Amino acid sequence: MAFELAPLPYAYDALAPFMSAETLEYHHDKHHQAYVTNLNKLLPGSGFEGKSLEEIVKESYGKNQSVFNNAGQDYNHNLFWNWMKKGGGGKKLPGKLEKAIDSDLGGYDKFREDFIAAGVAQFGSGWAWLTLKNGKLEITKTPNGENPLVHGGTPLLGVDVWEHSYYIDYRNARPKYLEAFVDSLVNWEFVEELYEKAA
Repeated sequence: MAFELAPLPYAYDALAPFMSAETLEYHHDKHHQAYVTNLNKLLPGSGFEGKSLEEIVKESYGKNQSVFNNAGQDYNHNLFWNWMKKGGGGKKLPGKLEKAIDSDLGGYDKFREDFIAAGVAQFGSGWAWLTLKNGKLEITKTPNGENPLVHGGTPLLGVDVWEHSYYIDYRNARPKYLEAFVDSLVNWEFVEELYEKAA
């Protein structure tokens, strides 16, 4: 059973001007497609055949770097596209999530500042995350294709800080990209859905 590239949940130009159609075409159709293609090539004989993507991510971590890199990035990107929507972002949090962010992270403004800072501070390629771990929210960052799953957490929101995610639109201004993501793109309803499932 080969993995397939899921289509974007919106039109290529839906996230403009914060993320351009050109970025989505490259990022989804080329980069994400490559992770899926490579994963499918690496699976035969790996011992991970027939497992779910989440199982492959957890079980290949630290054991099979090539499989892990591609499975991790496929998993991360499947969520990433759904973490954004037209007219998203800002302080429009659903109730339960807002309460948890208030109690665990010191409120929305502090969350925003710390989440952006985590993305800016991730050296090289990687991700910044809002994670649920041991019943509490935390902000973390990981290198390359790593994600909270392999550290005992559940990813609720993640932002890709690999250059291909922002270079076309923001050049080397990663902080600007992260601000646009939090302020104008986050699909909070999807974040809450994941939070309720995980909690």
